[in-house]
Amino acid sequence: MRRTVALVAGLLLLAAVNWGIMRRESQLAGGIAVLLELAPVDPRSLMQGDYMALRFKVANEIPGRHLNQQTADGRIIVRLDERGVGRFLRRDDGSALNPGEIAMRYRVRHGTVKFATNAYFFQEGTAGAFEAARYGEFRAAPSGDLLLANLRGANLERLGPPVR
Repeated sequence: MRRTVALVAGLLLLAAVNWGIMRRESQLAGGIAVLLELAPVDPRSLMQGDYMALRFKVANEIPGRHLNQQTADGRIIVRLDERGVGRFLRRDDGSALNPGEIAMRYRVRHGTVKFATNAYFFQEGTAGAFEAARYGEFRAAPSGDLLLANLRGANLERLGPPVR
């Protein structure tokens, strides 16, 4: 009996993990592409080991972003320009989105607005390929959830080592 319960619990756990992976893979493949301009960070802390610290310009444009509380979540609406770069439009008030508008979920942690992640991890030894990063490429779900897919340069070129 114990073995059966453990086996069923293990299978349910594996199913839940695989469902989460499939959902994220689907979002990466079919989510709406949104480019967010990177905000300047301290150049000494830009490259730290095998990841790059990230901040996004749009986060600085959110009114009231410096909240006194430790944790706050919300959504903003950005309008995509002709290149797919998101520009802050307004906080989400629940109204319907117009064409070219995307809802994006954010979190405030320790007074800092974060979108999906504040770091981009890369393979050891490939840091130089990402030094020219100027945009983060996200895939947005209709819920506003974001996944960071790539980093892009000033001309919106995809950065990183060549794909084999």
